[in-house]
Amino acid sequence: MGKHVILIFCLFLFTLGYGQEEQPLDSISDYYVRMQGDSVLLSSIPLDEVYIFGKLEFADKQEKLRYYILRRKTLKVYPYAKLAAEKLVELNDSISKITKKRHQKRYTKKVQKYIEGEFSDKLKKLTRTEGQILIKLIHRQTGDTAFDLVKELRSGWRAFWYNTTAKAFKISLKEQFIPTEVHEDYLIEDILQRAFASNRLKRQKSVLDYDYASLSNKWKQTGEHKK
Repeated sequence: MGKHVILIFCLFLFTLGYGQEEQPLDSISDYYVRMQGDSVLLSSIPLDEVYIFGKLEFADKQEKLRYYILRRKTLKVYPYAKLAAEKLVELNDSISKITKKRHQKRYTKKVQKYIEGEFSDKLKKLTRTEGQILIKLIHRQTGDTAFDLVKELRSGWRAFWYNTTAKAFKISLKEQFIPTEVHEDYLIEDILQRAFASNRLKRQKSVLDYDYASLSNKWKQTGEHKK
């Protein structure tokens, strides 16, 4: 083992031990640690989930072009979907806690004005494909379709969403995000995970029940079977 390797290994051990307080137990095979600034003893150190991404491979130039077009559109739309989903969920949760109708109406109008100001012009400039991705990502972020999120709200709010998305893009607000069954949805998830890992986008887990690593294995095997 070279001197440089030994040095790096020692630095790694030093870094790992920094900020931790080892608590000896009766058994020499067990130990607990206390993270710096914390009073709770831990038997293990929690770490963020890390994915190792494979190299992107394409059957031909057309497939490669489609992927990069989808990536550009997904990266463009995701921030809108994230914010819209957060505001729609916040609105529905808040309205459910407001008992008086006039207060509900006042609050809804206030949030509607905010979102219209934030999204109206931007949404109308999206292409049909970008609009479709937006609706799917709202489902990814909330677990509810855009249709379900707006159906209980007052007619003015529904009109805004239908006029700026469904009517403009000629798509349904009932579109779902199903990466386990729809290959394009898996590609969107792959694009998001790579963007999260590179800090290009702020990470936000989907509330839907699927695992990215399992998805990757499934679609990889599916692609191999087609060859």
